[in-house]
Amino acid sequence: MLFVLALGLGLSVGDLYDNPTQADVAQKGNHLLAGTAAALFVVFVESIAVTYFVGTSRWCKEVTETYKLDPADVAESTRLKRRTFPLAVAGMLTVVGVGALGAASDPGTGRENTATMANVHLAAAFAGLCFVGWTYYRAWLNIAENQNVIARIVAKVREIRVAKGLDVEPVEDEPATVPH
Repeated sequence: MLFVLALGLGLSVGDLYDNPTQADVAQKGNHLLAGTAAALFVVFVESIAVTYFVGTSRWCKEVTETYKLDPADVAESTRLKRRTFPLAVAGMLTVVGVGALGAASDPGTGRENTATMANVHLAAAFAGLCFVGWTYYRAWLNIAENQNVIARIVAKVREIRVAKGLDVEPVEDEPATVPH
């Protein structure tokens, strides 16, 4: 949503190249802030996906080793992690690229041909929005698939624990008593 907001604000900026008004310059500032927030949020979301796979793939490995389970589920979780990491990094780099093109189109830099870079920045923003959305979708599918791997491991552990007569339900903690 922040990406779309930044895109909308950018489209509403008037002419910054021939005779910009104070309102155009102010709108450019709003676009810049929204774009920066969008980029940070994209990096945040992609980082969550990376962090999720770091933690869950490690959990899968440790539980599989502890209960001596078939390592196929660990391999599957690792495959999903390795499939997601490049997408997450590509999504992060995409917003960096869109931002760099935006900076190249800023007439405040005093560089020549910044007006032509505005169209490049606009095209990159549309393409980047689509690409980042696709990376989110792929990460979501990979996370859902990894949740199935985790569910299989949990079910196998449950079977082993039941067969050995061990607790299978979480033990509720006793309420903490406060010393008087």
